Amino acid sequence: MILAIDIGNTNIVVGGYEGAELRFCARVSTDAARTEFEYAVVLKEILGLHGFPPDSIEGAIISSVVPPLSPVMRHAVRLVQPVKTLMVGPGIKTGLNIRIDNPGGLGADLLSTAIGAMEKYPLPVVIIDLGTATKITVVDEQRSFLGGAIMPGVMIGLKALADCTAQLPQINLDDEVKHPIGSNTIDCMKSGVILGAASMIEGMVRRYRAALGSGVTVVACGGLAGVVIPYCECEIIRDDHLLLDGLLALYNRNS
Repeated sequence: MILAIDIGNTNIVVGGYEGAELRFCARVSTDAARTEFEYAVVLKEILGLHGFPPDSIEGAIISSVVPPLSPVMRHAVRLVQPVKTLMVGPGIKTGLNIRIDNPGGLGADLLSTAIGAMEKYPLPVVIIDLGTATKITVVDEQRSFLGGAIMPGVMIGLKALADCTAQLPQINLDDEVKHPIGSNTIDCMKSGVILGAASMIEGMVRRYRAALGSGVTVVACGGLAGVVIPYCECEIIRDDHLLLDGLLALYNRNS
């Protein structure tokens, strides 16, 4: 089994692959204060809950946008099972031509989703990653990463509403938006945050398609894709495991 681990600002996602098959996927909160021993316990518990012993791990790969946690998680994996553990970063073989001003500054998450999309979908592809931030990136027909856009994520916007106003509450986004015209404060906030995000994505997709031409594939991933993408009125493929699949492809390419 290959462990694919994505360390995000809000959550850490752990996937276990046997061959090309994702056997399990687990999400835990990111906590920069945890030690390698604490994360080792978390990893062992995740494996145990899904019926896998530690010695089933043959290798691991980690992407991280939280630099202090990168060595911590790498040591945690090796405490669970002393296997080859790759880090997504400079020096790793990608097969992707990174055509941005500072290729070394490309985030590990954006690189991993680009690889996943490049391996799975027709090019050119536009990737929408709805996490703590909402990121939109592009890989063209020549397998070149062209760049994209970064904007505040859905939960950042929701938190800003509650923190920066006197009368708007913190709310959750579990329930569906009943109508675009909300009749109470909570429904108004849900309409604004969720439908507003969906409308922004639709507008950006139109602009990207105009810039790239016809035949563009659009894929969405990230923890909030399931909240926003169902409300988008343009054609978008939702792929919840795109980043993990990209990590597996990177592991295989570098093994």
